[in-house]
Amino acid sequence: MPRRYGPFGGAFVPETLVPALEELDDAWRRARRDPEFRSELRRLSRTYAGRPTPLYFARRLTRRAGGAEIWLKREDLLHGGAHKINNALGQGLLARRMGKRRLIAETGAGQHGVATAMVGAALGFETEVYMGERDIERQRPNVRRMELLGTHVVAVRTGSRTLKDAINAALRDWITNVRTTHYLLGSAVGPHPYPTLVRELQSVIGEEIRRQSLHAFGRLPSMAVACVGGGSNAIGTFHPLLSTPVELLGVEAAGPRGHPVGAASLTRGRPGILHGSYSYVLEDGEGQILDTASISAGLDYAGVGPEHAWLKTTGRVRYVAVHDGEALAAFRWLARDEGILPALEPAHALYAAMREARRRRPNERIVVTLSGRGDKDLEQVGGDRR
Repeated sequence: MPRRYGPFGGAFVPETLVPALEELDDAWRRARRDPEFRSELRRLSRTYAGRPTPLYFARRLTRRAGGAEIWLKREDLLHGGAHKINNALGQGLLARRMGKRRLIAETGAGQHGVATAMVGAALGFETEVYMGERDIERQRPNVRRMELLGTHVVAVRTGSRTLKDAINAALRDWITNVRTTHYLLGSAVGPHPYPTLVRELQSVIGEEIRRQSLHAFGRLPSMAVACVGGGSNAIGTFHPLLSTPVELLGVEAAGPRGHPVGAASLTRGRPGILHGSYSYVLEDGEGQILDTASISAGLDYAGVGPEHAWLKTTGRVRYVAVHDGEALAAFRWLARDEGILPALEPAHALYAAMREARRRRPNERIVVTLSGRGDKDLEQVGGDRR
C-alpha cells in the first residue's frame, strides 16, 4: 500500500506507535489477499450492513434544479444510517484476526461511533468511543445509540471539544493500550496505513456506482459528488472512478458566512502535519491548528486525508466549499421533494450538485453520495423554514 500520495501522507507518530502501525499494515496486506477474509467481509456487508445500496433517481429534485439529472447513491440506507459501517466491519474483522480484545474510536457526528459500537457488539469486543463535548451536545441521539449498544462514550473536554480533539484523545489511549487495543480510525486520515486501509474498505461505494450507472442509464455519470471532512465517503466514491472520464467534485464545509475558514482545509488551508499525516490543514502563521466551524459535526475537522490533498494538487478532483445555510436549504429540498432526510454532511454535497445541475444539459447525470441519514441532525435543522 502506498505510504505517500505524492508528497502527502507518511506516519509522523511517536516511536511507541510504529510497531502497531507496522503490525496493522502487515495484517491488512495478508487479509486483503485471504479469500476467507474477503468472503466473510462480503457476507457481513450483505447480511449485516445491507449492501449493495441502491442508486436512486431524484426526479422531483431534478425538476427543482433544472438541467442535469440528479441520482443519489443511498448509503443512508445501510445499517446504522451511514457509510461508516463499510470501514468499521472491515477493521473489526481485521482486529479480531490480529487477536485484539478492545476497540477504540473517535467520532464527530456520531455515525462512526455508532458503526464501531455495532461492530463491537456483533463481534464481541469491549468498545470505547471518544467524542468532543460540543459534538455530544449536538448529536445526542447517536450518543444514546452508542450507549444502548454497550459502548462507553468518553467526553473530550479539551481544545475545541470537536473531532480533532477526539482523535487526539483516542491516539493517547492507543499509545497506552496498544497491545490489546485496535484503534478503529473512522476516516481516510492519520498515519499510514490508515488512509489507504479506509479508502480500500470504502471503495465499494464507487465500485457499485460504476456497475449501477451502467445498468440504470447505460453509461457512467457525467459527475460524481461527495462531501469531504476527513474524506472517507468521498475517497470511496472517487477512487474507483479516477481512471474514467467522470468529473469528480468534493464539497467541504465553509461554515457560517463570515467565518474565515469554516472547516474547508482544501479550499482555505495549506500543507501541514496533523494527526500523523502530511496533508492540507487549517493553521495559523505559527503552525497552530485553527478552530473550525460547521453546522455539520462530521465535517468539522481541521485536516483532510492525504489522498485528497494529492488529488487537489494534480487537479483530478475539484474541491469547493458550501456554507451552513446552503446545506440547510439542500436538506429541506430533499426532504420536501423526495421524502428523504439527509445528514447535514451530504447536504453540503447535495447543494453543490444542484448548483452544478443548473449549468448542465438534461441528458447529463450527476451522482451524489448520500453518505448518511438526517435523524441525528433534527435539532440542528430546527423547525419548518421554507
